[in-house]
Amino acid sequence: MRHVIALDVGGTGMKAALVGDGGTLLHQDRRPTCRERGPDAVVEGILGFAADLRDHGARELGEPGAALGLAVPGIIDEERGIAAYSANLGWRDVPLRELLAARIGVPVALGHDVRTGGLAEGLMGAGRGADRFLFVALGTGIAGAIGRDGRVEAGAHGLAGEIGHIVVRPAGTPCPCGQRGCLERYASAAAVSEAWAAARGDRDADAADCARAVAAGDQDAVRVWQTAVDALADGLVTALTLLDPGTLIIGGGLAEAGDTLFTPLREAVRRRVTFQRPPTIVPAALGDTAGCLGAGLLARALLETTARAGDRSDHPDRSDRSDRSEVTA
Repeated sequence: MRHVIALDVGGTGMKAALVGDGGTLLHQDRRPTCRERGPDAVVEGILGFAADLRDHGARELGEPGAALGLAVPGIIDEERGIAAYSANLGWRDVPLRELLAARIGVPVALGHDVRTGGLAEGLMGAGRGADRFLFVALGTGIAGAIGRDGRVEAGAHGLAGEIGHIVVRPAGTPCPCGQRGCLERYASAAAVSEAWAAARGDRDADAADCARAVAAGDQDAVRVWQTAVDALADGLVTALTLLDPGTLIIGGGLAEAGDTLFTPLREAVRRRVTFQRPPTIVPAALGDTAGCLGAGLLARALLETTARAGDRSDHPDRSDRSDRSEVTA
């Protein structure tokens, strides 16, 4: 069965799938990222996981994947296929596309994890049918994907959507990026976990615990949670002012709190807008499969681009058009 390999690498875990036509998930698997063993071990883990997925497809589906889509965090040079920098994984300038193509022998597309997840949400999930949307993932950090007409904007330097580094509290908490008061230092799942652990005096307490305590009416939890919601609303309104999306999609681990997050967040955004038109604020629909589905879309777009390029080489009289891949609805 014809399919592509999709691999979504996170700070702590890797999610993978073999994706058939129409986004059908034919096989799913997970493995730890093992970042505690160092960046070289992470890269080797990715290569080994991809090879195992290829072999599984050949054995169980009758053929290996036709292409591989890989989504990774950090700063990505998608055109050259290089993972330029990731603070969480500790790597710099890793030629992942070249390494994977050599290991598994199929074309490889590389993308930013949140933009890739946003692409899937825009085409197949909560943003389907929206001409302009902003996808924001609240995880270990915070990042966004700017969607328009079925595409996601990478930016001139591959940095579009880094909403987590909007400064919402000037002179506030230092951020590893070099600034102070960045949004993700206050409203990410990691930031909420840190604040709640400090409030509880329990280093194992996390954001999910805090959300449950909020729902139970714990006032300390409400204080921690509202601090995060207020910071998030400040950052989102800045983004709304700049981008004017019709739909705002919130995903990531913190969004799993459901109405515990969305009810106060919608109210906090409503209070802050003045001339701006408030967007529809909705939870992500694809959950933790968004990254894999998006990686699968990247792989399929690569196959389509390669096919078009081959078709033009067979018909040299056809007009020369750009080969740049675009995934569209």
